[in-house]
Amino acid sequence: MQANRPRGTSIEVALRKALFRRGLRFFKDRRPLPNLRCEADVIFPRLKIAVFVDGCFWHGCPHHATRPVLHGEWWGRKLDRNMERDRSNEAILVSGGWKVLRFWEHQSIDEMASQTEKLVRARLTAY
Repeated sequence: MQANRPRGTSIEVALRKALFRRGLRFFKDRRPLPNLRCEADVIFPRLKIAVFVDGCFWHGCPHHATRPVLHGEWWGRKLDRNMERDRSNEAILVSGGWKVLRFWEHQSIDEMASQTEKLVRARLTAY
């Protein structure tokens, strides 16, 4: 488990590069709310947009998630808690006026960047 990087994965870096090429400026690996124990991979604080790139294993992708057989009960509880925490954090952010974008690691970078850019541009014009 030491090899699992909590931030700065190749997919996150590729997404940030794609967003930067599109002229978007953002913060990375920041808490959207100071008292919320979660960091968004990309954040636009003024626009209240938080972007998360979730790993299929850790966050329970409906298409690619697997559960280890060895110590299956322990892993099941851990992975279920991860998914519950994701839902809880997202509900807190949405109730605070934030727009949350969640992507899976298997999605294309271009798709992630396009959806993010579309939302950012829409919120900018609403200002």
